Amino acid sequence: MKFGIFAVCRKARGWVAAGCDEYVKRMPRELPVSIVEIKPAMGESRAQRLAAEKTRFLLASRAFERRVALDERGANLTTPELARRVESWLQKGGDTAFMIGSAEGLDEELKRNADESIRLSSLTLPHALARLLLCEQLYRAATLLKNHPYHRE
Repeated sequence: MKFGIFAVCRKARGWVAAGCDEYVKRMPRELPVSIVEIKPAMGESRAQRLAAEKTRFLLASRAFERRVALDERGANLTTPELARRVESWLQKGGDTAFMIGSAEGLDEELKRNADESIRLSSLTLPHALARLLLCEQLYRAATLLKNHPYHRE
């Protein structure tokens, strides 16, 4: 199984890219992570921009069987719960795409059609930080599944 993190943004800042690269590099071979930057859409209205970004998400993630929307109203998981979710996805098979929207969020239809919806925090996070946090949490979940001492309770 592989993970794809699809994020609407222009280009990640150096510190975000460096942090994500570090966690991507640490991931086990059987759980590789790729990061795909989705170009922000231009348009007259928010609805037009979100609809265009939805199309870009769907095209970019078409090879992934499972789509997970990151949304402030998504499931509030603990790290062990995320690890169990990853383990379940491993058992079911298929690659997983995580979708991080722009500052305007994700298209409502895209969220409704996602297989799952999760949130990373009750706090409002900048999208660049959300991407880095997701990379770290996927790495932490992988270490939990391997009984690695990275995660301490």
